[in-house]
Amino acid sequence: MKIIKVSKFGKELSVQEHLLGKHREHCLCYQNCIHFKKDTTENCDIAQNLYLFNMLNNVTTPVWECQKYKSNE
Repeated sequence: MKIIKVSKFGKELSVQEHLLGKHREHCLCYQNCIHFKKDTTENCDIAQNLYLFNMLNNVTTPVWECQKYKSNE
């Protein structure tokens, strides 16, 4: 497993190379959740708080489980 450096949130972060760019693919929010409205004031409060946590702590955290998830399909 190779660890590489990437720039995100204006910082240099470490990531497993084979996982780079896979966040959206695995995050439940991005799987057509009706509550997820990225970059709007109507965004899900959980997603928004997690995004702020990520920015403050320079990490990326996908959501694997959520009680609020509801598909828009």
